[in-house]
Amino acid sequence: MADNGLVSASRLRGASFYTPLVSDQPLVRLVDVGFATSGSVILHRVDLTVEAGEIVGISGPNGAGKTTLLRLLATLLRPTSGSGTVLGADTGGRPQDLVRVRRQIALVGHFPALWPELTLRQNVDLPAGLRHDPPDGDPLRAVGLAGVAGVKAAQASLGMQRRVEFARLLAWTPRLLLLDEPHAGLDESAGPLVDHLVTRVTEGDGAVVMVSHNPNRAGSLLTRSLSVTAGTVVEAPA
Repeated sequence: MADNGLVSASRLRGASFYTPLVSDQPLVRLVDVGFATSGSVILHRVDLTVEAGEIVGISGPNGAGKTTLLRLLATLLRPTSGSGTVLGADTGGRPQDLVRVRRQIALVGHFPALWPELTLRQNVDLPAGLRHDPPDGDPLRAVGLAGVAGVKAAQASLGMQRRVEFARLLAWTPRLLLLDEPHAGLDESAGPLVDHLVTRVTEGDGAVVMVSHNPNRAGSLLTRSLSVTAGTVVEAPA
């Protein structure tokens, strides 16, 4: 085991769970997209294109619409104006038509999305079982949690829960990885794990969109930095 408590994640060969798209087609294309709810405009006139191989950083103040943007990219929300495609699918399409696309997207939210009454092991094994694709190796060992695999998620610290979410990603490779404050709750030793997951997605012809209040933690990984300002997306200041 490495000094930081992590086994080299590269030993785990995550299964690719997508059908390759036409090489010249952007993975994300939003044109004049807006999102409003209950009379409140959250996003408006958003133009965004993300190509395969890109790692796009998104910054901005609280309440600017960063998380809403990620949920639009995950096809969990439908734009209320404009048009867009994610992995070739119309973001305004019928929910049943977006099921295939959602299987190719991984969204890691600001707060861990674990089943609290299940153990850490079960929280990793259950999604893998639903995909009928068991991982090659032990994802929990790779993130330094093999010794506490039987602990219930509700009893685990925030840092442990975050590592479990990343362990899930070691079992497969999404085409589009969406990260909302991926370093929140993680100690410095887990930074290389985030870097590894991001790099593996882009090396597999995928893309990453990462929201962070602290762009410095993303380091040199980012290929482009944007900012959500007044509900729209602009180039981040240098």
